[in-house]
Amino acid sequence: MIFSSATFLVFLAALLVLVALARSETQRKVILFAASLFFYGWWDWRFCFFLVVASVIDYRLALLIHEAPTPALKKRWLILSVTWNLGILAVFKYAGWLLRNLAAVLPLPEGTIPTLDIPLPLGISFFTFQAMSYTIDVYRGQFNPTRRLSDFAFSMSFFPHLIAGPIVRAAHFMPQLAGNHPLQRDHLLEGFSRFAKGFLKKTLLADQLAVCADAVFADPTFYSPATCWLGVLAYTAQIYYDFSGYTDMAIGLARMFGYRFPENFDHPYLSHNITEFWRRWHISLSTWLRDYLYISLGGNRRGRAQTYVNLIITMLLGGLWHGANWTFVAWGALHGTALAVHKAWRERWPEPRPVSRVLGPVFTFLFVVLCWVFFRAQDFSTAHTVLAKLAFLSPGGADWPHVQSLVALGLAIAAHAAVVRGTPVRFDLRLPLHLAALFGLLAIDLLYARAGHNPFIYFQF
Repeated sequence: MIFSSATFLVFLAALLVLVALARSETQRKVILFAASLFFYGWWDWRFCFFLVVASVIDYRLALLIHEAPTPALKKRWLILSVTWNLGILAVFKYAGWLLRNLAAVLPLPEGTIPTLDIPLPLGISFFTFQAMSYTIDVYRGQFNPTRRLSDFAFSMSFFPHLIAGPIVRAAHFMPQLAGNHPLQRDHLLEGFSRFAKGFLKKTLLADQLAVCADAVFADPTFYSPATCWLGVLAYTAQIYYDFSGYTDMAIGLARMFGYRFPENFDHPYLSHNITEFWRRWHISLSTWLRDYLYISLGGNRRGRAQTYVNLIITMLLGGLWHGANWTFVAWGALHGTALAVHKAWRERWPEPRPVSRVLGPVFTFLFVVLCWVFFRAQDFSTAHTVLAKLAFLSPGGADWPHVQSLVALGLAIAAHAAVVRGTPVRFDLRLPLHLAALFGLLAIDLLYARAGHNPFIYFQF
């Protein structure tokens, strides 16, 4: 059930009616919890049991950490919690990949090392990271665990962020559960506006850009360098509008029901340097990696050289978090190295130079674009072919000026230019004409766009 599908819109309408009819906050939470399990079970009902069991275990471990009488015992319970959550990821997400790599490097007869193909639960990378942030915050004394299993299970399973984030930390979300959340007109309008924004990002931009990007990365040798550039730029815009569109929809859905999620994007392609890019891109993940991995490695407290190493390790693991493929590791290594180089540059020249103000955004954007090649390519051979085409080292091939991608890129550039000028287009949904226009646009989009057929990119992570 994809947010941009007609099926989900029917589900949402029915859920809003049920929540509106609820007479108490407890009833509303029970309805939303049951709906969240139904939403998750729509993909594969077996993983509902896994989600519930994982929630119970992390809930109990957090209490054990909080109640442990000695620091040593607290640390043992924390290690068990982290091992449990990372173990889940290792089994479901990386075990098959590790076995394939072992089979490729060890001089053993074929078939000695078994293959393993385990179905990947949707959203596993997001809810395991959310659970780890909860127990780590409890261990650090930054958050007192809830004694209500129902509240923790609700926070883990709440359907807007369950599949692809943002990673909602307990310190942000759990205090909201203490309040009362009846449906309110202002919340519904605010949430619907944000949901509609994400819906249009996904269907009008990301899904149209995907046509060109998918074709180019499927067979880059077939296309000319100019078309490969179009395909890579199309993917650059696609992944932003796809994931930020999902985030907008998730934030909007939460707001409809009276909750607030943190922002996850802040126009990252307008960044002046790679450090700024990671403050604007997938904010919930980048801050998670900073607070729970980079700082745990020592951060910048152990000298310059170790700081650079910590940055690279953090991004290497961040790349691996995205998927069990060496191309993701390469993508993370490139970004980690760039972050280390930029930090060294800023230590040497703290004040931005005039030329960096002009060229910084250009070089940052170009670097990010080239790194996306490794992120999108299925293997290094494909990435090498695409990069050769982009460098005009492999001329020839078919030209394909994909009209939808060109139009979508034009709209994307116009939208970013409006942000730079400080005049983004906004709908005031309190005005009947604006509301009717938005409903009409969504109806046309739902009928004619490729809505509901393209899963969100981050579903695979």
